[in-house]
Amino acid sequence: MEAAGQQRIVRAEDVAHMGITEVLRHALYIHSQYRTLVRAIYQSPPSLAILIDFPDVNLRLAWHLRRRGVPVLYFVSPQLWAWKRRRLRWVQQRVDRMMVIFPFEAPFYRTRGVNAEFVGHPLTTLPLPTISREDYATEHGLDPQCTWIALLPGSRDKEVRANLPTMIMAEEHLELIWAPYQFILPVASTLSADFIQGIVQEWKDSCKYGPFTTVHLVPDAREALHHARAAIVASGTATVQALTIGNPFVVVYRVSPLTFAIVKRLVRYPAEIPAQPDADGNLPIAMPNLIAGRRIVPELLNEHFTAANLAAALDPLLADTPARAEMIADLAETRAKLLPTPDSNPIHRVCDAAEDLLRSNASAEVPRTLAANV
Repeated sequence: MEAAGQQRIVRAEDVAHMGITEVLRHALYIHSQYRTLVRAIYQSPPSLAILIDFPDVNLRLAWHLRRRGVPVLYFVSPQLWAWKRRRLRWVQQRVDRMMVIFPFEAPFYRTRGVNAEFVGHPLTTLPLPTISREDYATEHGLDPQCTWIALLPGSRDKEVRANLPTMIMAEEHLELIWAPYQFILPVASTLSADFIQGIVQEWKDSCKYGPFTTVHLVPDAREALHHARAAIVASGTATVQALTIGNPFVVVYRVSPLTFAIVKRLVRYPAEIPAQPDADGNLPIAMPNLIAGRRIVPELLNEHFTAANLAAALDPLLADTPARAEMIADLAETRAKLLPTPDSNPIHRVCDAAEDLLRSNASAEVPRTLAANV
């Protein structure tokens, strides 16, 4: 965007920090950059603001943009339908157009007075990887005769530490232990291969059984999901990637017991998401299950996320079983719900909405008030 002429007031990569201590350490600088961006809104207001996800910052920026008379288009909705529903009033007051990527979000917003449109999920417009299994095996040192299991433990250090060891330990319990298979693990752009290798080595050093399967690190998640027989996926955006690829998978996640208890009390879905709790009273959290309106992929969370439980959920997906065939069909049906309208593209539709707002704003008398002491 910068190469195309976009003026960057603040560099996102300079203020992107993960973790509580990391954010606290850089809090003063982050806040100063935020104030720099706010000053720019008042000193040189844009003709249009396109805000993408990141509600903690963007919904506050939207307040300043509204005061300056700048129309606001929001792309990729914050998950207000799950929790922090009180922020809905901010969307109602500050956002002119809400462009959403999940089908249940549009009716959720429209029934609450927000001009919302479902544009389809951008991942559904991507073609499937074209690299052959043989070439993929050669490129990454894999055996094409083996069964490959993809591991997606998360995109943050803390997630990987919490999820990856149990993912690997599941091999001890797999009924298909006699069949040759290999783990493939795509390294997220937010992580380093050395960090992943360190976690794997820690597990090897503490391993009380053997031999164990080698974990092969690869660069691309979609290719790994495409060629894997099945996958183990940490809850998050990766579950939508797995959904759009269509191979069977199991969803896992682990947080502290206190965090889990708090989230369990806070999460409440609206009528637009017909989600039912399980036997333990846990609502589904995996996006494929929320889109489908029923549980189509297993979820193993916290105390249920054990190596034995994971192997039991994964075993039927590795063999040619009715459970595997049913999940593949369910994933295909659910993916279809994410498709944009025919002859449309999610990003193009957002661009069209942006141009509509620009035209509307140009033809209207928009009062602009400059706030003092910004």
